[in-house]
Amino acid sequence: MRVLYCTDTYVPQVNGVSVVTDISARGLAARGWDVEIVAPRYPQAARGPASPGTPAQPGPPEQPGPPVHDVLAFPAPRYPDLRMAFPAPWRVARIIGRFRPDIVHCATEFAVGRVGMWAAVRRGIPVVTSYHTNFAQYAPLYGLGRAEGMLERYIASVHRSARRTYTPSTASRAELWRMGVADVEVWGRGVDLAIFTPDRRSARTRARIGVQNAFTFVYVGRLAPEKSVDVVLEAYARLVARAAPDAVRLVVAGSGPAEPALRRAAPPGVRFLGNLERARELPELYASADAFVFASVTETLGLVVLEAMACGLPVIAVPAGGVSDHLRDNDNGLAVPANDSEAMAQAMWRMATEAGLRECLSEGALRTARALGWSAELDRLDASYRGLCEETEAVRALPVRLGLRRA
Repeated sequence: MRVLYCTDTYVPQVNGVSVVTDISARGLAARGWDVEIVAPRYPQAARGPASPGTPAQPGPPEQPGPPVHDVLAFPAPRYPDLRMAFPAPWRVARIIGRFRPDIVHCATEFAVGRVGMWAAVRRGIPVVTSYHTNFAQYAPLYGLGRAEGMLERYIASVHRSARRTYTPSTASRAELWRMGVADVEVWGRGVDLAIFTPDRRSARTRARIGVQNAFTFVYVGRLAPEKSVDVVLEAYARLVARAAPDAVRLVVAGSGPAEPALRRAAPPGVRFLGNLERARELPELYASADAFVFASVTETLGLVVLEAMACGLPVIAVPAGGVSDHLRDNDNGLAVPANDSEAMAQAMWRMATEAGLRECLSEGALRTARALGWSAELDRLDASYRGLCEETEAVRALPVRLGLRRA
């Protein structure tokens, strides 16, 4: 069986879509699939083994991934870390003609994903899609509020054209249903328990990031308007005003277009680390912190929340979107209202000062994450793909069985 992934973002680009696509490709290859990938071209320097985008995958980090066919791409305006691919319909069509996949998975809705869908449909190959990002919800944050309706209609049309759409939360499934997408499967909410574990806690890491004995909060994710990192910084500033000197610290890992403004707005005691190597540095950071804080309301999954929980961190977050599937107030974390820095500061104060509460929440976080290992999710994806391929073959064989044409 063969599957081709068409995606507008892939490692070494660091985001939830690239990570989940890489895990999917590697996991299916381990289950006997021939897997190839079409993705944007990234600068050669970013492809080294120590690059920030080194993927989290089951098995040894140095294990080579499936073959990648890259297409010409350029840095996105105002967000140069993101690569925008040029449409390459005939190149993708040639790849499909040579590889002859049984199924094509379009992991994104734009240039590479859309062209992959077009080329697959021309050859009668079943197409599935992923819905990882609510771009329409992002539009007002980037001054594109008038385009919100147009973006939603476009995204809906892409997913309605697919045989099945995979999305990682019940909230995003409901959003797709509202847009008229019928066949939606909740899939992709897993965490690599071999890499993200409390065993990665390191005194050396704490010393390296300069937190000493302070209670340390950590944020991990893109530094972009939709992530509401400014709310985290404001909450931390309120916390510092009521805490003892040097009692608390906030560490921010990630990069993005909002980074310069966030650095300027950050109060004393905030450390920005940029992107971290994913298979070693990032798990060590999670495990060496004391709590995770997250203010985004636009997540379809919130993979970083699961990674933090897997490392034993209690979570302070907004129960919105995909995060609401996993965050349980006073069980594995503390839930706070959206865009409420005072409520978040109060939750941070409780987390830093109530050791008994923190211990109970840490145990709850571990219970939550340990039920969400990738192995079972990849088995479900394998079975889902195979079922669709069998349905396709049955439909193709129907005219023969009815005597309408020769085999």
